[in-house]
Amino acid sequence: MSKYSFTRIAHPSPKTAEERATLMANPGFGKVFSDHMVTIKWTTEKGWHDAEVRPREPFQIDPAASVLHYAQEIFEGMKAYRMADGSIGSFRPEENARRFNESAARMAMPEIPQDMFMEAIEALVHTDADWIPEGDGSFYLRPFMFASEAFLGVRPANEYIFCVIGSTVGAYFKGGYKTVSVWISQDYTRAAPGGTGAAKCGGNYAASLIATAEAFKNGCDQVVFLDAVERKWIDELGGMNVFFVMDDKTIITPPLGTILPGITRDSIIQIAREAGYTVKETPYSFDEWKEDAESGKLREAFACGTAAVIAGIGTVKYPGGTFAIGNSGDGEVTSDLRSRLTGIQRGTQKDNHGWMRTL
Repeated sequence: MSKYSFTRIAHPSPKTAEERATLMANPGFGKVFSDHMVTIKWTTEKGWHDAEVRPREPFQIDPAASVLHYAQEIFEGMKAYRMADGSIGSFRPEENARRFNESAARMAMPEIPQDMFMEAIEALVHTDADWIPEGDGSFYLRPFMFASEAFLGVRPANEYIFCVIGSTVGAYFKGGYKTVSVWISQDYTRAAPGGTGAAKCGGNYAASLIATAEAFKNGCDQVVFLDAVERKWIDELGGMNVFFVMDDKTIITPPLGTILPGITRDSIIQIAREAGYTVKETPYSFDEWKEDAESGKLREAFACGTAAVIAGIGTVKYPGGTFAIGNSGDGEVTSDLRSRLTGIQRGTQKDNHGWMRTL
């Protein structure tokens, strides 16, 4: 039974079945949006209130809204899947709720009760279930919150809007799963100790865009950031965590601290250990990466995240040159872990952890 009451506002002109089918035929990633959104307001006087399932439409905010000037904004990324038995499932959504509140605390924003977060997700999924594709596609959910109070002054805002929107998506990279090329940024860093690196806030991504553009300019798919102190240790990619697979099948991944605590990252660590791999959360330098790749000690590397799931890294470029990893293809361990993870997400492999939640 629902604990919270969501007012449902009728949509005057939702997409027809024909219009929806046309959009869903080749959705790409993050461009095709469903008909509705969920919004909940928060103020210091009333707390959380006015929960609504409403037509997806532009927000009307004041030009002095705090988010526009002081960037109090956080978000999450998660997916709903059409499962093998026809039901709709989501992968570890409670972890998204937990991380959302950790981001909120870091950004001096109000935390949202986990059950309210989950009911907002379910309300949108149930309303726009026709937008959830079968097969390899999925329904990408974007919960976010921003400061809506109109004022010019440096302090936490007193008014916020929480919102959930949905997008029918295909593969993150064009052509489906493929190995990607990455660019090592030596001029820009993503996060520093004590900063907002572990929070999922828009400012982190805004700061990464110039480095991402540099990666594109050099013919790469993604950027890799080094640590902000010594400029030698691998942190993470512009939007994904990273793993390294050695010749003895030991797997290394950078430790948490200044990087985002990825839910896919955590799941891979657990799945890999259960499959018999040794996983070490330990610093790994760019020099080690280059030397191990050239010697053959490093056999595979891959990036991971909600959007791309697991993407093998084939080529690494940096201002001084280029090197390849293994055969520059999708490695054995990378393929194995992807198969295990997506099998759980799609309901084709047994979920021993209870990670999948039926919505």
